[in-house]
Amino acid sequence: MKGIAGKQTRGVMTGTILDVVDNSGAKTISLIAVPGYHGVVRRQPSAAVGDIIVASVKKGNPEMRRQVVYAIIVRQRRPFRRSDGTMVMFEDNAAVITTEEGETKGTDIKGPVAREAAERWPRIAAIASMIV
Repeated sequence: MKGIAGKQTRGVMTGTILDVVDNSGAKTISLIAVPGYHGVVRRQPSAAVGDIIVASVKKGNPEMRRQVVYAIIVRQRRPFRRSDGTMVMFEDNAAVITTEEGETKGTDIKGPVAREAAERWPRIAAIASMIV
């Protein structure tokens, strides 16, 4: 299918609660900001699969709670279109805790990871158990 771009549909808005699918100690996070997002006036920042975000840890072990962390989105519920024309969606919104440069904090990822996130972040592709 020529001429059809694989632009990501941004399915995770500011304030969205995401599951953390690595073993860093956090269980859920809430999206605060999207670095590099350039929107228009009064539009809420949003992110898609493969984007790095700034988030606050809502649930997890006591030393992780209430910390501001960087994370990469690996799954989203909103359907998005791949460049070959297929539509992809997952059962939940999920992220992996990382450093500012994209190095993962955990050593294991539970569940599938979108191909878009694995292609963009090689450290996530290395520890992912399943890439869809």
